[in-house]
Parts: sequence; C-alpha cells; structure tokens
Amino acid sequence: MQKFIVNGGKKLKGVIEVKGAKNDALVIFAASLLISKPVIVSNVPEIEDTKRLLELIEKMGGKVERIKYGEYKIKANNLKTYLIDPEIAKRIRASILLTAPLLVRLGKVKFPHPGGCVIGERPIDQFLDGYKNMGARVYNKRSLYEIIAPRLKGTEFVFNNITVTGTESLVMAATLAKGRTVLKNCACEPEVKSLADFLNSCGAKITGAGTPYITIVGVDKLRGGVHRTIPDRVEAGSFMILAAATNNKIVIKNCEPGHLDSLLSSLKKAGVNLKVKKNCIEVIPLRLNSVNIKTHEYPGFPTDLQAPFCVLLTQSKGSGLVHETIYEGRLMWTEELKRMGANIHMYDPHRIEIKGPTKLRGREIESPDIRAGMGYLIAALCAKGRSTINNVYQIDRGYEKIEERLRKIGADIKRI
Repeated sequence: MQKFIVNGGKKLKGVIEVKGAKNDALVIFAASLLISKPVIVSNVPEIEDTKRLLELIEKMGGKVERIKYGEYKIKANNLKTYLIDPEIAKRIRASILLTAPLLVRLGKVKFPHPGGCVIGERPIDQFLDGYKNMGARVYNKRSLYEIIAPRLKGTEFVFNNITVTGTESLVMAATLAKGRTVLKNCACEPEVKSLADFLNSCGAKITGAGTPYITIVGVDKLRGGVHRTIPDRVEAGSFMILAAATNNKIVIKNCEPGHLDSLLSSLKKAGVNLKVKKNCIEVIPLRLNSVNIKTHEYPGFPTDLQAPFCVLLTQSKGSGLVHETIYEGRLMWTEELKRMGANIHMYDPHRIEIKGPTKLRGREIESPDIRAGMGYLIAALCAKGRSTINNVYQIDRGYEKIEERLRKIGADIKRI
C-alpha cells in the first residue's frame, strides 16, 4: 500500500493549478449513457474515482477512448448489461449515478448499495422513492437492488433532504421520461447546473437548475455533445486553506471564485488577506483568528472543506466551533489530529471546539476518506517533524498527483 512521507514546516510559495471537478466529471460520464451518439468530456481529473467510473461504463458495454490526457470520448450505443458491477460499485459512491441512465436506456437496473468513504450513513431512499414516483418497481434481493420500468413517467417530487446525487439522478431520469417532471427542494450545487447545461446542449428541456425548483420536459432522444468539466471548487478551497494554515503566500489558478463565496467569507473573517481575480485567488495570510463554521448545502460552507478548515483552526488564535450538519461521524477523523497536538473537544458526533494556536507534531496516520486525508496532509505540512500518511488511495480518489503539485510549491513530500 502506498503512503506519503511529509517533512513539515517548509516554506511554500508559487502557483498551484486547480483541476477539473471530480463530481462534475463523474455525473457527465453517467449522463453520457443516456445518449447513443459520442460524448466528449475534457478537463477531466485523472484520479481514482474517474478511472473507476469509466471502468464501470466499459464493463456495461460503453466504449471509452482516451483522446489525450484529461479528455475522453464515450460512446454508449451498445449497452449490454443492466448490472452495475458490485465489486467496483462498492468502492465508489458515484456508481449510484449510473442507475438513472441504465433504467432509461434498458428499462431496468441492478446494483449494490454504493460504497466510497466511511463518513457515516449515505442512504439511497430518495433515489428509490423518486424512481417509484416515476412509475418504477423496486426490489431488494440478496444485497442487490433491482429497479424495473419500461418507460418512466413525468411526476412531481419533493426531496425530503437536499441531495446532490439524488437531484442529478432524477434530472437524468426525467430528461427522457414521458411528460413533465417538477423537482422541489433540489440541490443547488454548480455541478447540478453544469449537468443541466450539458443535457440542454444535447437537446434536453431543463429549466431552474441551480435553484431549489427544477422543471424537466421529457424528450424522445438526445444528440451527442461536448463538455468541459468545471473547476473543482473543493480542490481550490483545499489549496486556499493550505496556504492560510501554513502561513504561506500561494496563488490558486484556474478556479471559479464565484463557487466559493462561503469559504471566502470565512477566511476573510479569520484574518486571511485574499486577492480575488476572474479565475485565480492569491492567498496572503495574516495573523489568524478563530471563527465558527457550520457546514450546509450549497451555497453554505461545504462539508468537503470541513476537515481542511479544522486544521486551519488549530493554527488560529482563539476558540472555533465546528458544526458538521451533513454527515454523521464525519468529525471522527479529528481524533488523530488531537494526537498530533491539536486542542480539540468533541461535544457530540456533530460538534467540536478547536482552540489554538497549537504546534502540531509529525506522526503516522491513516487516511479514512478523501477529505480527511487532505486534512491530514495539510496538518503534516504545518507540523514539526516527519509524518507518514497511510492509505493514500483515498486521497488519490479526489486529488490528482497531489504530491507532485505540492512539491512544485516547495513541499517536502514523497510517495513510497
């Protein structure tokens, strides 16, 4: 198993570029299965999750051609199975996105409960309820779900809880359903709007994406299309926090500042000086002060940036409360941060208090998921001494060649 060796406390400086958004690339890959004509997707991050989803598509009969680095052509004119391979699906949460296209194209889909990170329960009941509302029959046999629907029908559906992948899945299902679908309490993330923009460019009739109310008028077929993956706002945010936590001046390039309003606001309150331009952000840290954060669905503070921001609070003066509202158990990773020297008190599984600043010490740690792994990496760069981060597969799922990119701005990090 690969690991990172990090010698912390080094001076960092320079420019780091943001790759395409993982969660945008994954949903566009899934949407390509709605279309029998070729789809070309560029600015794709070369990470484990995108590789695994393309592998799943090939196993189902889709043809995947790598045109060049970060650019792929997908042709799904000859899908041969409605089974989503259980072994791969259990390793990647985004496998659930394939259910809607397969149901639309083949009239049925069979799949396991999707896997991925160990960050608490990630239910799929809203997916199933949405498909049922559109006329599908749902069965659960031998740890596999099976959904059957000769043709889905338009409906009105209200999400009990805001869900990005749930919203995206029902948008895809409704695109080729018969009639009109109205979705309420939808996720407003940029990736949802990006999906709708792509599908509309292929002939879909979707309005309201990016708001809580989305209307889809079903069409008979879609034509092929081209999509450029939007910048990864979580990666951009991670790099901004890294610069602030390590007290280094770094420029984050090829990002979309408009997708990061909540983080920018929190960083400014914490004393970070930011120079924001059209597609880049320069971070100039000052003396850091603690702030409180509460994760929330977009445009609130992203749950995926909670772990990096916790590390920032260990280097800030005062006391900051972190309230994780999205996932049960997503604060458990901070136990290892405490062993590095952080002063953290856990009130309950959703709330912790961090007092700082504290000097972190290098140690051996295990990465439990993508974002906690990035949190540990930032902590290791802040810490005095050497840290070993195991299970870097989790970090690789979300950050392309992260050690090479960090070395270019001065980090002492190597993969072994």
